[in-house]
Amino acid sequence: MKRTLIILILGLFLQVKSSGQELPLLKVSENKPYIVTEDDEPFLWLGGTAWELIHRLSKEEIDIYLSDRANKGFTVIQTVILAELNGLNTPNAYGEKPLINNDPEKINPAYFELVDYTIKKAEEFGLYVGLLPTWGDKFNKGWGVGPVIFDKENAAVYGQKLAKRYLSSNNIIWILGGDRVPENQEQSDIIRSMAKGIQNVDSIHLITYHPSGAKNAIDFFNEDWLDLDMFQSGHSRHAKEYHYVLKARKKAPLKPVINGEARYENIEDRFWENKNHGWLDDADVRVSAYWSMLTGAAGYTYGCNDIWQMYEINRDPVLQARTGWKASLSLPGSTQMKYLKELFEMFSWQNMVYEPALIVSENKEDDSYIIASVSKAKDFILAYTPTGKPFSLNTSGIQSETVFSYWFNPRSGKLKYIGEDKVTAAMEYKPWADGWGSDFLLIVTNKELNRE
Repeated sequence: MKRTLIILILGLFLQVKSSGQELPLLKVSENKPYIVTEDDEPFLWLGGTAWELIHRLSKEEIDIYLSDRANKGFTVIQTVILAELNGLNTPNAYGEKPLINNDPEKINPAYFELVDYTIKKAEEFGLYVGLLPTWGDKFNKGWGVGPVIFDKENAAVYGQKLAKRYLSSNNIIWILGGDRVPENQEQSDIIRSMAKGIQNVDSIHLITYHPSGAKNAIDFFNEDWLDLDMFQSGHSRHAKEYHYVLKARKKAPLKPVINGEARYENIEDRFWENKNHGWLDDADVRVSAYWSMLTGAAGYTYGCNDIWQMYEINRDPVLQARTGWKASLSLPGSTQMKYLKELFEMFSWQNMVYEPALIVSENKEDDSYIIASVSKAKDFILAYTPTGKPFSLNTSGIQSETVFSYWFNPRSGKLKYIGEDKVTAAMEYKPWADGWGSDFLLIVTNKELNRE
């Protein structure tokens, strides 16, 4: 009886212990273009922008958001300690402000209790946190609320304090910047000092930089402390996300590159032009994601206008937010990112090589531009047509006499078998629908796939 009781207690202990999980640390892969775990397992950064998560939500609401994103296959949540929407002077859900007298050297423990909670809860859900120490308006006010509170000296102290606090949290990825780029030497020095403050304590967590629109981090900080390049391709249907990836992949030293802010779902297209271009939708999300990943990005971050700001009906909307954040969790774009992740994990995606010459038909660089990549082992090709435009593909690079072809539907995550054919220099492929929102991904392999 006593032995049975001991076994029962031990079993309950192990059950409680296993309800959470300690995620492995992340590092840059040996060949530099990608991210892997400390055990060298491939890591696909599928991010979600939740900039105001800590600033605006309660613990119960944070749980709702994290649970939803974990269930959809997300791996990274990007959020901010000193938030954009008057994050210094408007308290969080518990009435706490982050700093004492807005002094970066004096953090408020009561506010940081919620930061701690978010990081720990994210790990329980199997999520990494792309943690921004501050939004950019605190060192370069630009168009923001500010105020500017950082200088070279206190930025280093603040970075060091954060590094000490979260050194033991494996699921941290540091993201400096916050939708700003330095416009003078003083601002550049603030960022370098914050990075140095972090890295004086913390040499185990990856660090990157989130720039403003149409910029790469390496445009400003191609330095040793920057482990990952990150770009913001921005909120335009005409953005060519693949250009940013290709620029990063040609730069020395080679670093993994992340599309850290792309076309948001449910936001006005090119809102800064003050013209009616309509609204971006789930098709925009898919195009920017597949264009990024198929050209060699190490990851992609999904965004939604209602969710980044955690908009609710009783709050003043930013950029015409029009749907509550909880309802927006069900917008189709985020679910379709789960399908993207599942698709890429079917293949050795970190061994893909962007190869535009595979498309042998006309392929203008417009909204219908077709991206194709082939594996280094020459055993599969992935080709993405954003608007269902038909194309000719050179399949002769596949090391096989015959190939099996499939359409992957990015809206549903389902495969449709096309057939088995001999390899040729120009195989014709035509999806069954075309026009905006009718994007398809072609899979050509040297073996049959399981379509269950």
